[in-house]
Amino acid sequence: MPAPLVPPSPAPVGAPAGRLAAAVLMTGSCLPVLGAVLLAPVLPRMQDHFDDVPGSAALVPVVLTVPALALALLAPFAGVIVDRLGRKRLLIAATALYAVFGTAPLWLDSLHAILISRILVGVTEAAIMTACTTLIGDYYSGALRDRYLALQTMCASASATLFFLLGGALGAADWRAPFWLYAVGLLIAPLMARVLPAPTPPARDGSTERRTTPHPFPVRRMAGICLLTVFGAVVFYAVPVEMAYLLDDLGTDSTGTIGAVTAVASAATVLGSVLFTRTAPHWRPLPLLLALCALGFLLMGLADGLPLLITGAVINCVGTGMLLPSLVTRAMARLDFAERGRGMGLWTAAFFLGEFLCPLALLAGKEAAGSLAAAVVVLGAATALLAATLLPATRRHAHADMPVGGH
Repeated sequence: MPAPLVPPSPAPVGAPAGRLAAAVLMTGSCLPVLGAVLLAPVLPRMQDHFDDVPGSAALVPVVLTVPALALALLAPFAGVIVDRLGRKRLLIAATALYAVFGTAPLWLDSLHAILISRILVGVTEAAIMTACTTLIGDYYSGALRDRYLALQTMCASASATLFFLLGGALGAADWRAPFWLYAVGLLIAPLMARVLPAPTPPARDGSTERRTTPHPFPVRRMAGICLLTVFGAVVFYAVPVEMAYLLDDLGTDSTGTIGAVTAVASAATVLGSVLFTRTAPHWRPLPLLLALCALGFLLMGLADGLPLLITGAVINCVGTGMLLPSLVTRAMARLDFAERGRGMGLWTAAFFLGEFLCPLALLAGKEAAGSLAAAVVVLGAATALLAATLLPATRRHAHADMPVGGH
């Protein structure tokens, strides 16, 4: 009986938000992904251009990663602004500024100025990601909300592959050319203003009275899920970040093969997100999803050939495709309207902090274990241990959790 699993939570907030509004929010959610992967193919050419700049060997790669770090650090502040200034207003302004700061390197000749523009891109990405996720929680409820949050993961995973290919194609002409894609923000911002309804608090009723005035933030309710999200993000990004190196260790250095395997892994992540929307909550508890990710890591780390490595990557990415929407829906279920922006800001910060820590954690593991494959095995063992640790609590609280958030 699926109906009791979805609580009689508030109806969609404000004016009815249909599929067009959801499509706009999905598009907005892809913008931070654009910043994360677009420039990867042109970094060598950018390095050549700034070769005479002191420290360029370290500064050029930071051009790619610094928006994610800025996003992780600033998303909690964006969440506060979301709750105080308004979700829609902040989203439109941030999307327009995203285009301004994102295209700035087209005219900047200083590497340090470009780095500053990239930090500012990260500031706008923090606001965009937090506002988009918060608005999904405002507009939709129950199973429909879960479906759109999973779709957010699917769109991000699929767009990563598309943006990587676009960055490579445009970069073939000039290393600055990919920055033109940031101008899409100037097209999306007016669309957001026109399509997205203004969110308003849900109506009060006798059973679930929602407070819309500022009140103490539920730190304890969010602390656990945010810590899990940091680890979950490390798990989520391990395959896309390290796959090329694992293939190289197996003697596969063909860019075509690397691209094909990466595309297969990305498709597996999308498949996991689809499975999340097609399965009932009790069929996707966190320990099961973490165990699936752990199995994939173990197969990848122990692989002595391409077939087993790809099999492990597919299993892992199906797990991560279900893990990410599971984490964000659990976080969303803990938040009321008045605190949703702050809560999603913290969750977004936790996720992108995990993204930033992922390569550092695997590098440390490689140094300690002797090889990247061994580090992946260690990460798999840690993931399995976390799954085992969460299992008793999941069983104990299953009946209590399902009526609250449908999980």
